[in-house]
Amino acid sequence: MAPDPVLLPYQRSYLKDASRFKAGMWSRQTGKTFTTTLEAVIDVLEAEAAGKQRRWTILSVSRDRALDAMENGVKLHLRAFQAAFESLDVPLEADELAHLVRLPGGSYIRAVASKPATARGMSDNLILDEFAHHQDNRAIWTALFPVISRRDLKLRVISTPNGKGDKFYEIMTDPDSPFSRHVVTIYDAVADGLDRDIEELRRGIGDPVAWRQEFCCEFIDEASAWLPYDLIDACEEPNAGDPVRYGGGPCYVGMDIAARGDLTVIAVLEDTGGRLWCRELVEMRGAPFAEQLAALDRVMRDYRVVRCAMDQTGMGEMPVEEARRRHGQYRIEGVLLTASRKLDLATCLKEAMEDRRLAIPPSQDLRTDLHAVQRVPGATGAPRLVAERGPAGHADRFWALALAVSAAATGHERFGYVPVRLRRAPDDDPTPRPVRVTAGFKGGL
Repeated sequence: MAPDPVLLPYQRSYLKDASRFKAGMWSRQTGKTFTTTLEAVIDVLEAEAAGKQRRWTILSVSRDRALDAMENGVKLHLRAFQAAFESLDVPLEADELAHLVRLPGGSYIRAVASKPATARGMSDNLILDEFAHHQDNRAIWTALFPVISRRDLKLRVISTPNGKGDKFYEIMTDPDSPFSRHVVTIYDAVADGLDRDIEELRRGIGDPVAWRQEFCCEFIDEASAWLPYDLIDACEEPNAGDPVRYGGGPCYVGMDIAARGDLTVIAVLEDTGGRLWCRELVEMRGAPFAEQLAALDRVMRDYRVVRCAMDQTGMGEMPVEEARRRHGQYRIEGVLLTASRKLDLATCLKEAMEDRRLAIPPSQDLRTDLHAVQRVPGATGAPRLVAERGPAGHADRFWALALAVSAAATGHERFGYVPVRLRRAPDDDPTPRPVRVTAGFKGGL
């Protein structure tokens, strides 16, 4: 955005705050990057005037954002101060580039795309631009925080909200946080003199949830996460996830299959008369298909499995075919995880949780997986579900549970048996012959 010619009260208040740790949660269209880069420029110019050096690094959400912070922030301010500077593009790694301005006395400001590995090597004052939208911002935080352990270094964190549960949410809400915090909604900014048409912006965004997050600075978990933390919390039960507590009821199984990298997960849900209790989550990483099928065989033996829904996409074709051969066509359902099918499965899981029909164990890994699936607009306007791949997997526990809940939603039929007379040999042979029972579970002679 183009800078306003005069700093407004909320911008001046932010600049006057010299706290070592400072966070700004500002509405869109209010100039948070403009104001924060101005603070960095003033700091390096004051250091240059005193014969000292100051260094600042801006970690942006992308290369384009890093370039924009330099062109429409740092360079704009330096030119306004008529300061001499040299502009450079400096390689950091094979595929990384830092946009940098260097002043005559050796001070500099640079902007780079944010990555945990990049953050680990910094030893400058830091600006985390749109930090709530950085991919894996907790890992970035872990990598960079030791960097500013020196007492002469400052940290600036600015962003609009992006739901609950990330590091920016903690910075802005933790009562013990060391940060000085500045919150500016669009209403605050306009009241301070910012020339914006609030009603035009609200009508333009056309989404009440997005309006509350982007312009009213509210942490709306539903804005992006398919399953908000509040919903996950409400379904956690301390006795869930313990196979010893299996009561012998009918069970439904979901299996998300992976060949390498991601987890293979088998979720077992027992129907206790209207509520599905997670009795076991089997997790395997890098296991061959034979080992995965052996784990499924064990689950089918240990529980009264009515139906098992398995991921049949791509590499899942062979395991599904083999599972059907071993356990029957009716009990094994192959599911192709197309975009529309994923949405159906995720909706089934969410509805079960909203109705409190699902009980899950209080596991941090499970919480992370369930919250990892994000809702983004699709090309046709229908929501599309995505999940970033991280060290813990690719929302594999989410899809295993969704498959199991979907299998339970299909239900099962109760078989009725009508006694019949045993078949006999010829009338002159009174010896009855046994009938082989093949219907139902554990059929045999």
